Order: sequence, then structure tokens, then C-alpha cells
Amino acid sequence: MADDKAFLEYIVKALVDNPDDVKIDRTVDEMGVLITMTVNGADMGKIIGRQGNTAKAIRTLLRVIGMKNNARVNLKINEPEGGKVESFGAQTVAPTSTQTSAEVSHDVQKSVDDVLEDLKGI
Repeated sequence: MADDKAFLEYIVKALVDNPDDVKIDRTVDEMGVLITMTVNGADMGKIIGRQGNTAKAIRTLLRVIGMKNNARVNLKINEPEGGKVESFGAQTVAPTSTQTSAEVSHDVQKSVDDVLEDLKGI
């Protein structure tokens, strides 16, 4: 097993709740090394992290390992089958049958403006 694949497997299995579901494939072509990873859907949030920071950090470390071995290493994280997007406090606003998307956008902007006005009073 290559150093980069072994490293990724060690890091990811330490982060997730379902280490047996971690699958890592490594391919090499003229563009460099592509590591494709699949994890349990429940663990996607742990791998991606807030605003993608965990995934960015893992990719950076893999690139460092690649530089050590004179190889360009890229990481692709597969979306699990039936993957769902969980919102952590974010709210998605969809138009009602009588609203257009522009009206919904205006309503969302208005509520942001209201929040900013509330914050000015603090």
C-alpha cells in the first residue's frame, strides 16, 4: 500500500464512527495520483468539517506527502448512495405556490436586514 493511501486510511478511520465502511481507491495516471474515498453517509459531516475545513486539511496533508514522493496527489470524496445534505442551523427557503423565487429572495434579504438592525441596537 502506498504511503499516501495508508496515511489517508489511518486519518479517516480515526475520525469516523463507521471505520469499516471506509473505502479508498488509488489510481495513478499522467496527471498524478487520484485517491477516491467513500465513507458512510452518517460520517460525511466529520470528513468534510465546518465549511470544508477538515477536507481541506486532509487534502493539504496528502499534497505534502505527494511532494515528498515527487507526485501530485488529489483526493476525491464520493457522495454516499442516497446521500443527504444535513443543515446545521442553515435554513433553506423555497417559494410557496404563490411566490416567485425573486419574492422569496427579497423576503430572505429583508430578514437579514432586520437581523442587522437588531444587532446595531446591541
